[in-house]
Amino acid sequence: MSLPPSPSPSGASGAASQSASHSNDAQRDCDAHDADENVRLGDSTLAVHAGESRQKPGDSITDPIFCASTFTFPDSQSVIDYIQQQLPREEYGRYGNPGERVVERKLASLEGGEEAVLYSSGMAAIVGLLMAKLNSGDEVIFFNECYHRSREFCSKHLSRFGVVTHQVEACNYDAMEAAINSRTKLLVSESPTNPHLSCIDLERFGELGRRRGVDTLIDATLATPYNVRPLEYGVDYVLHSATKYLGGHNDLLAGVIVGSREKMEAIRKLRGIMGGINSPHNIYLLERGLKTFGLRMQRHNENGQAVAEFLEAHPRVERVLYPGLPSHPYHDVARRTMRGFGGLITFMVKDADWRQTANIVDATLIPRIAPSLGGVESLIEQPLIMSYFEAKPEDRAAWRIYDNMIRLACGIENSEDLIADLDQALSH
Repeated sequence: MSLPPSPSPSGASGAASQSASHSNDAQRDCDAHDADENVRLGDSTLAVHAGESRQKPGDSITDPIFCASTFTFPDSQSVIDYIQQQLPREEYGRYGNPGERVVERKLASLEGGEEAVLYSSGMAAIVGLLMAKLNSGDEVIFFNECYHRSREFCSKHLSRFGVVTHQVEACNYDAMEAAINSRTKLLVSESPTNPHLSCIDLERFGELGRRRGVDTLIDATLATPYNVRPLEYGVDYVLHSATKYLGGHNDLLAGVIVGSREKMEAIRKLRGIMGGINSPHNIYLLERGLKTFGLRMQRHNENGQAVAEFLEAHPRVERVLYPGLPSHPYHDVARRTMRGFGGLITFMVKDADWRQTANIVDATLIPRIAPSLGGVESLIEQPLIMSYFEAKPEDRAAWRIYDNMIRLACGIENSEDLIADLDQALSH
């Protein structure tokens, strides 16, 4: 077994060659996770070492921040060689930079994929994929439990380009298959979903897409590759808001898509045109955050399980949604496919209206009231207020957003402190 190799700087840049040379670097890295193809390096080892050169500028142990908008050529022949894909290197910052390549290779390695494309946010990533995959007249099918901004983009903006979006009940594979027709080009789901934490049968989801000739996308932000790798189940694309667990410190925005080299080519080319890139400083923060990915996820998983079990036993709590609990409707699916169940918990307060529920949120001392999840700090919110306050009551009912619902994103604090804080807040 050996560590990933020391790739030379990739040149997946300009219009003629922005995909090919980067793909070669990413493939060398992915093919050489270790010398034995049957042995996969551990997640923490990959998060620390994958994608990096063993010899860095100035003999530094960390990668430099490449603050450059453009990259120079020594002579005209070098430009020609680059255009003809004979010289792997960078050209212009909108197509990427060496620091970005390192993080992309690292994320591809963690997912077990051939290529990753990094974006400025998770929303930029899903918009980039949808725009690259879909043409006027095409159709896309979503399971209806999804991030509300993804739903908004499809219903209000993608429709302006002649793309039709269908939503079907989450985890209803028969309904999804019934909605497929000759114009369907993509099946989309989160797993686990937000905020109900429904878990997709990834093998069934991937098989449905292959059998019907339709590509599949899983947004695995809430799971991360530490807990599940959808590509291993035959899913075509996996997407993350790297703002969350991958970055892990609530100090950056980023998104990523991972898939095969062939399927990622059009996505990378369109990103070079649309310009949804990240800043060199954010790229550095993401790489640094990934170094502790395995350690952080272990604690997130532990805290999520401990706090969920406490809440389920609390007399003020009506119901807890957490895949690690046997009471969760998709516990069996989660247990079959996931190593751990993450730090996100949704629960309903017994006999509470929205104001009483807000009082409990306000009474917590450790979690901060904020959207997002996956950082070292615990965050708490009332979905009714944070994300759906202006939604119509009938829409909230359809999306199962209840007045007494609280979403808690456990950080890496001591679980006994989080539990004690929640206990005192629930007494209000």
